[in-house]
Amino acid sequence: MSSLEMLTLLELGYGRRETGADRHASAAVRMRVALRRLATAGRRSLLLIALLAAWEAVPRLGLIDAVFLPPFSEVIAAGWQLAQTGELYDDVSASLLRALSGFLISVVLIVPLGLVVGWYTRLGDLLNQFIEICRNTAPLALLPVFILLLGIGELSKITMVIYSCAWPLLLNTIAAVKQVDPLLIKSARTMGATPQQLFRKVILPAALPTIFVGIRLASASAMLVLVASEMVGAKAGLGYLIINSQYSFLIPQMYFGIFGITVIGLAFNAVLEAIERHFMRWKQPAAG
Repeated sequence: MSSLEMLTLLELGYGRRETGADRHASAAVRMRVALRRLATAGRRSLLLIALLAAWEAVPRLGLIDAVFLPPFSEVIAAGWQLAQTGELYDDVSASLLRALSGFLISVVLIVPLGLVVGWYTRLGDLLNQFIEICRNTAPLALLPVFILLLGIGELSKITMVIYSCAWPLLLNTIAAVKQVDPLLIKSARTMGATPQQLFRKVILPAALPTIFVGIRLASASAMLVLVASEMVGAKAGLGYLIINSQYSFLIPQMYFGIFGITVIGLAFNAVLEAIERHFMRWKQPAAG
């Protein structure tokens, strides 16, 4: 074999050495991708920017009494004052600890239960009536019961979050297992897959998209119920900040608490979307 042929084989096997032109072309591609993503983010944010601009302009123009709807800049200034005093850190950390604790406990306990209930039909039939009764009982209606049984401390609030997260998680996980294509299951069994392999290679991957829908719904329920429970019996948390600011007529702080909950919810959802993309890299994006 000649040296030229050997060099060709080495280039094919290990890749051609990157030249200056290749590096420039690669940088240009990365730049175009970054600009495209930035433009997409800008288009998606137009409505949000317009809403914030209207929030700032309407009170200043006198269309709404600024006492009841202060401009957005004043709301941010109130939040900055809370941050400087350390009160904002205490409230946000308290709410995040309760929400994340309840949410993670619910995911760890309920998703495996949903997989089992969805896979074993008889167990699902046995528990169906109990599940329907519980999921149709509003979590906020049970708040006094949780406080009576568990006290006014952290345990009752975290339990409320677990209860509110359980039903979207459980129902979506059960539906995810039941919606797996029977042909996939039959084909895997025909090829000699063990029950463990069938679960890991067929059931779980096919059920993941619907399971993640339940997880994202549960995260929204966690923040909703937590804020309501903090308004009743808490000395820290964003719910406490909102209701205490209302009672004290600190309206900008009240709006900042609401704004903070929205930001935390959006950040929470973005993290879950990133985790979902990581676990479902095999899923092809929709065309267009």
